[in-house]
Amino acid sequence: MTITVRELAYYPVKGCAGTTVDSAQVLGTGLEHDRTFMVVDAADGAFRSQRTHPSMAAIRVEVLDAGAALTLSTEDVEPLRLKVDLDGPRRGVSMFDRPLGTAVDQGDEAAEWFSDALGAKSRLVRVAPGFDRDGWGDTPGKVNFADAHAVLVASTASLDDLNTRITARGDAKTVPMDRFRANIVLSGNDEPHFEDQVRRMTIGSVELAYSVRAMRCAVPLVDQTTGHRAGPEPIRTLSTYRREPEYGNKVSFGAKNAVVCEGVVSVGDAVEVAEWLSR
Repeated sequence: MTITVRELAYYPVKGCAGTTVDSAQVLGTGLEHDRTFMVVDAADGAFRSQRTHPSMAAIRVEVLDAGAALTLSTEDVEPLRLKVDLDGPRRGVSMFDRPLGTAVDQGDEAAEWFSDALGAKSRLVRVAPGFDRDGWGDTPGKVNFADAHAVLVASTASLDDLNTRITARGDAKTVPMDRFRANIVLSGNDEPHFEDQVRRMTIGSVELAYSVRAMRCAVPLVDQTTGHRAGPEPIRTLSTYRREPEYGNKVSFGAKNAVVCEGVVSVGDAVEVAEWLSR
C-alpha cells in the first residue's frame, strides 16, 4: 500500500475559490499563498466567511507575479487586476470575535470590488510583515488567516465512504472533495479517515504533524462552483457517524496539520508515515 498525493490546492483569499496546483512550496504557515488575504467587514474588521456569505465560493482569485498582484472575478462584477500592497496602511482585524492584530489594507478599489460582489461593505486585507499567529492542538504550529491550522489533509477513502453513506440514504446527490476545501488530498489507503490516525508524515521534502480533526461548520453545504447553499448534505450524513463530543458535538472530516519542516510537495508524491496514533 502506497499513499500518494492526489490533489493540492491553496486558497489565496480566505473563503473564496481555491487554486489547484501540481506542486507547491510549503512554508511554516502552510502552502505558499494559502489564506494570505482575508475579506473583512468595513466597519469592524471582522472576517467574512461562506458561513454568512456563501457567494464567496464563486469568487475566483489568481495569484500573479509571485504574489505581487491578484486578479479577482465573479459573475456580474467586472474583473479586477489588483496590485498587492505588501506593507501599507494597517487595519485591525478579528476572527471568531478574537482580535488578530493588524493587517495590510489593500485599498479602496479592492474594497469597492468586494463590496459589490458580496452586497456588503467590505475591505480586503493581507497578512502583515511579521505576522505571528499560533495554531493549537497536538502540534500547534503557525498559521496565516486559515481558521486555526496550517494544512488541511483529507483522503479519497473518507470521501468515498461518505458518498456511499449518502447514497444509502436514498439521496443520489453525492458531494465532491472541494466542499471540504482541503489543501492536500491523499489516496492509496482504502481505510476511511486514516488521515485522523497519522501523527507525523513526510511528503516530498515537507514534514507535517497532526494538530486536530477538522471540525465542520456550514461551509460544506455550499456548492463551491455556484456559491449557493445546497444542503443538507454532507453535514446531515456526517452527523450520523462523525460527531465529536469533546468539541461540542460538531462533526469532523479531515485532519488539520502543522508544518514542522518546510519544503516542496507535488501531486504523485509518496507519503511516508513516521508515526500512527494506534499502530
